[in-house]
Amino acid sequence: MTTIGEAISRVRNTLKAVKEDPFLTDRTIYFSLMKYGSSLMKREDNKGKLYSMPGLFTTLSFVELIEVDKIEAECTGIFSGCIIKRTKDKLPDITVASGGPLIRSVTSIDGSVDLQETLPTLYKTITKSSTFKYNKTMYYWYINGYLYLPQVQWDAIKIDAIFEGDTSAYNCDTENECITRQEEQLAIPEYLFSEIEQFVIKELTISIQIPTNGSDDSQNVLR
Repeated sequence: MTTIGEAISRVRNTLKAVKEDPFLTDRTIYFSLMKYGSSLMKREDNKGKLYSMPGLFTTLSFVELIEVDKIEAECTGIFSGCIIKRTKDKLPDITVASGGPLIRSVTSIDGSVDLQETLPTLYKTITKSSTFKYNKTMYYWYINGYLYLPQVQWDAIKIDAIFEGDTSAYNCDTENECITRQEEQLAIPEYLFSEIEQFVIKELTISIQIPTNGSDDSQNVLR
């Protein structure tokens, strides 16, 4: 697969043939790539293609959980005593398709227990069922960048998803060398890249003809 840095360089080199702009940042190019990439991936998701492409997905092997109240989890009204946990930190941005965020799996750390995606409203309905006490299924839902997990006692989980945001904080430790953001894989199917590149180049070719007074991107890791 193409890395973020390679994709940005490809677009930048094409744009140089039109007009070189020293103020066109890597961040701007990456944002445009992901904007059109997300749009076209929604189209592919409708065809059921994306989940058969494991190279697009990144696994966060250890995502810490904390306990939160039912109000924050948008799950008031469920029976008393229900413990709800949430990912401690907001997750890196996840690509959202027509069916919601592209999360392939949420499991226990060892992968032995799979959780099923749901919504707070659906979970409340499930808990009111007369057979709920026999229900051994573990659930989760996604709200504003966090995962919420009712009835889970674990301290951490494993997540497999298509992330647009920087995941290095989760997959970089003392045993593994950290890679730069530019070296990470671009979470877009390779066969879509030429189509996406055309949209990006058209948009940026127009924008570099128009002087702007944008904010300074010099501190961004994708500068």
